[in-house]
Amino acid sequence: SVIAIAEKGNLFNAPETYMDKIATGPIEKGLVDLDFALKKNLSNLADFLNKDISSLTACVMDRSRHKKIIDELKQLNINIKLITDGDVLGALYVSDPKYNVDMFLGIGGGPEGVLAACALDAYDCHFQGRFIFDNEKDIKEANLMGITDLNKKYDLNEIVKGDSIFCATGITTSEALNGIMFDKDKYISETLVTHKSSNFKKIVKKICSLN
Repeated sequence: SVIAIAEKGNLFNAPETYMDKIATGPIEKGLVDLDFALKKNLSNLADFLNKDISSLTACVMDRSRHKKIIDELKQLNINIKLITDGDVLGALYVSDPKYNVDMFLGIGGGPEGVLAACALDAYDCHFQGRFIFDNEKDIKEANLMGITDLNKKYDLNEIVKGDSIFCATGITTSEALNGIMFDKDKYISETLVTHKSSNFKKIVKKICSLN
């Protein structure tokens, strides 16, 4: 369960369409880009991290739309971490070396891209997204929202402007957060909270009585 909070106008008002996304940990500007070929992005990242390209791990949602990406990753001998759902969590994996994910990429929801960008901003990570408008209904709605350049790619600082707060509570257990746990007459939850300006990044555990 995820929420992001910022002052009015500071979070991009994303249309309910798919978004092509790419995310990494902190890197130099211009190193990884949606317009680059996958091999170039991976090679650039490997050089920056001083790693062999075959030691990189990419996280991708296990969807048929990602078959081409997954096939190319296999051809390049890249380690692949497939996730079944939750691309906000998938993007978060690049925020900490303990998850052993160097790059997150693929197509997921546009609003979820804004949520992921908000979280990654607190970790000074790299995120880029481009909305996918492939039907007249979505194009019309985008135009009504003020989006005129349908092919524009958005950097993190265009998606999240200024300060923001991000919270994600685990419902089911993942590598990042434990899901809701019950213990006799109480339940325990874990919530990742980030606050950009105070450099706050912490998992908060809460114990609540069922009575």
